[in-house]
Amino acid sequence: MVFRDRPIADRATELHERGFAVEIWDWTTKDLDALAATGARFTSMTGYVRGELVDRDGAEELLRTAAESVGASRRLGRPNLNLHGTGLDPNGLPVRPAEDLTGPDWVAAVDTLRRIADLGAEHDVVFTLENLNTAVDHPGTPFARAADTLALVQAVDSPYLRLNLDLYHAQIGEGNLVELTRRCLPWVGEIQVADVPGRCEPGTGEIHYPAVARALAASGYSGVVGMEAWASGDPDLAVRRFREVFGV
Repeated sequence: MVFRDRPIADRATELHERGFAVEIWDWTTKDLDALAATGARFTSMTGYVRGELVDRDGAEELLRTAAESVGASRRLGRPNLNLHGTGLDPNGLPVRPAEDLTGPDWVAAVDTLRRIADLGAEHDVVFTLENLNTAVDHPGTPFARAADTLALVQAVDSPYLRLNLDLYHAQIGEGNLVELTRRCLPWVGEIQVADVPGRCEPGTGEIHYPAVARALAASGYSGVVGMEAWASGDPDLAVRRFREVFGV
C-alpha cells in the first residue's frame, strides 16, 4: 500500500532496508520466489483463495485453499495466514453476503475454524481471523465486527487461530479502541492500523494512535503492528509517521 509506483519486490526490498517487515494480500498474484529473494521478513499473507465459514461446500473449499496457502507460506518463512468471515471479491465485497446470522451459522463457523486450527497445528503455522467494517468497505460481510471475531477465536481456543485485530475497521464499526485492544490482547496474533476516515497512515485522521500505542505497551504487547494503510501523499512521510508512533 506504499511505494505503489514500483514493482512489489522492489517495495519489499525498500521496506526491508528501512527495518520493516512486509505483508502481502493475495499470494496467487505474486512471484513468491522474487519476494523471498529480497531477504525481507514476511509476517502476514492471505490464508485462503476461496471459501467461507458456514456453507458446507464453501467450508470445504476454504480448507482446501487454506492448505494451498500453507504450502505457499513456506516460501516466505511461514507468515501468519489471514482469513475473513467469508470470501471477498476483488472489490472487497462478500461473495456470499449474510447480515442476519443464526445460531447454526455460528456453530458451523466454529466447526470450520476448528478444522483450520487443526491444519495450522499440523503444519506449525498460525491462521488469523480479521475483523472488517460493513459501513464503508465491506458491506454484508458476516462475522465482521471485532466482537464477532473475538467470540469465534475464543470458542476455538487454539494457539493456531488468533485475531488479526484491525483498528481501522474497529473504529468505524465499534470504536472504544483502547478498551477493545485490552479485551482482545490474549487472543491477538497481529494488530493492523490505519486512520479514519481515508484509511491512510496514522496522524491523518481522527484516531489518536499515540494513546493506542501507549496502551499496547502498558499491556505488554510485543507482537506485530502492521500499517495496512494507503500513503496519504509521500510514501516516505507515511512510513516515517508510522514509525514515529509505533517504532521501538
